[in-house]
Amino acid sequence: MDQGNTAFILICAALVLLMTPGLAFFYGGLVKAKSVISMMMLSFGAMGLIGVLWVVYGYAIAFPGSDGLIPPWSIDWSAIGLKGLLEVPDGAAYPPLAFVAFQATFAIITVALVSGAIADRAKFGSWMIFAAIWATIVYFPVASWVFNFGLADDGSFAYGGWITYGMQEWFGVGAIDFAGGTAVHINAGAAALALALVLGKRLGFQKGVHVPHTPPFVLLGAGLLWFGWFGFNAGSELAADGTAALAFVNTIAAPAAALLAWMVVEKIKDGKPTSVGAASGAVAGLVAITPACASLDPIWAIVLGLIAGAVCALAIELKYKWGFDDSLDVVGIHLVGGLIGTLYLGFFATATGLFWTGDATQLLVQAIAAVSVLVYSFVLAYVIGFAIEKTIGFRVKNEDEVAGIDTVVHGEEGYVLEGARA
Repeated sequence: MDQGNTAFILICAALVLLMTPGLAFFYGGLVKAKSVISMMMLSFGAMGLIGVLWVVYGYAIAFPGSDGLIPPWSIDWSAIGLKGLLEVPDGAAYPPLAFVAFQATFAIITVALVSGAIADRAKFGSWMIFAAIWATIVYFPVASWVFNFGLADDGSFAYGGWITYGMQEWFGVGAIDFAGGTAVHINAGAAALALALVLGKRLGFQKGVHVPHTPPFVLLGAGLLWFGWFGFNAGSELAADGTAALAFVNTIAAPAAALLAWMVVEKIKDGKPTSVGAASGAVAGLVAITPACASLDPIWAIVLGLIAGAVCALAIELKYKWGFDDSLDVVGIHLVGGLIGTLYLGFFATATGLFWTGDATQLLVQAIAAVSVLVYSFVLAYVIGFAIEKTIGFRVKNEDEVAGIDTVVHGEEGYVLEGARA
């Protein structure tokens, strides 16, 4: 067992876990003051719920030890409760539980990302029910499609998820998704769009009405996300080597470029670059580089960041034109950014992209992967959300939304000054 790589994976897992509290700050700063606790609790609720589900059965679905597509046919029953993973096999590079811990943090952050689309108007209990069902029938299987793979005793390829490995047999190249552009960002963004449509618009929804109550929270959250993202991307190599170093550098370059591009677009469009725009641009760049961080030279990572920052800055306006209330721009940043990063690889992936080879096969498989995850996640998220709304209700009452849902849902207020009730 390589203790250095084991330590690397565990440290990266801790970094990725920190991303969810970072997301809570990012999202919490974007909502109104009377909803900040509710918003942050959607992320913390996901940490508790998905952390338990992952240990009980989530890992067994996501990493079934076979090519399986959708449960129950792809469950590794010996991994239920992780009971079969306590021993370290001879010759293993790291303990199986280190990988379990690393992937658990991916599951948590993916579910938490979805919550940004339903800010200011969702019941906490209904969200928890949705999160449990969506994780079980959407995230865990999709993670298997992308991240699940295995090797034979002689080191040759034995099995793998159909997105990254199955298409390699069909088309000669598999889809590239190093750290989760499809499984995490397109997946969460599509579900966010579905929930935004199910819950409908916030009261008074129009441009300029709902403004962030604490931009410093947004900047703090973006900083924590960026810090944790180094574990997200570099850690996906599962070894402290040159590929991890490339992913690390690209995780600096792309979001830095996206931050600049977003501010330029804001300056041209609105006359002023904003702190929230800078934070959002950095996150858009992080999203876009996630699938591509190990397959691009740093210069091409900068180009990707510039494209993602500019396009996502424009994409967040679509909700006003098309009439869906994606409260905190999960669609505009994560779905659009994930699509950009995934498809960009079809053009510029080192050695296989269209730009380098003149062959569009890589672009084709990237598009198949992106569309498949988008449709699967959107349809099931819409069905789950609609069923919850029509049974126990997903959205709070209008009067509670106007008053602010922190006291109604959690019995707390985010800000109480000098002993007075805010």
